[in-house]
Amino acid sequence: MDKLELGLDLIRQGRYFEAHEELELVWRAAEPSERDFYQGLVHVAVAWYQAGRGRPVATASQLEKASRRLAAFVPEHRGVDVAGVLAQVETARDVVRGGSLRLNEPII
Repeated sequence: MDKLELGLDLIRQGRYFEAHEELELVWRAAEPSERDFYQGLVHVAVAWYQAGRGRPVATASQLEKASRRLAAFVPEHRGVDVAGVLAQVETARDVVRGGSLRLNEPII
């Protein structure tokens, strides 16, 4: 399993801190044209991690960054349904704006 797939699998398991660590390695090694994609996935993992820590400002910030970084890769990139991820990020942003950190588990 490559580092991208490992990072995505860790997100699926709800192990967001570990996912962030793996995806950050991919991001740092990526070609410049790919960095926003991987960094966007890092922001997704960190957003859910921060929500779990009860940190609304950090969660909102990470969700905004994820949205901005991933937008250029819609609808799909490297086997990831980016449009679907962005829809989940937008739903999570609405939840946070509504005063909650009860985010649905991301489906990636």
